[in-house]
Amino acid sequence: MPDPARVPEPNQSQLRAAARTVSEMKPMRAGPARRYLPGSPFNVPVAEEPAESYEPRDLVSHDKYGLGSVLDVEDQVAVVVDFGTHRRRITLPCARLVKL
Repeated sequence: MPDPARVPEPNQSQLRAAARTVSEMKPMRAGPARRYLPGSPFNVPVAEEPAESYEPRDLVSHDKYGLGSVLDVEDQVAVVVDFGTHRRRITLPCARLVKL
């Protein structure tokens, strides 16, 4: 009875087919992945909106915490906001935080 853990050796026709497949494969191109097509609707440049800048005493609204006032700005990386009952440090950019 053959051992089920043993993998059978490939025969000559399988080896030739594998070699033919490898030789028919095209090598990857060096250089840019795709060229720029000016008339393509998929190459429309994405206009980035400027990030909101916060200053102390700015009024903000947060989706979870509600209305608040900016107390401190940490190098435009985070803001500390007073929401009345508690204070939160929120990292920027935050999609839930809107300047009013």
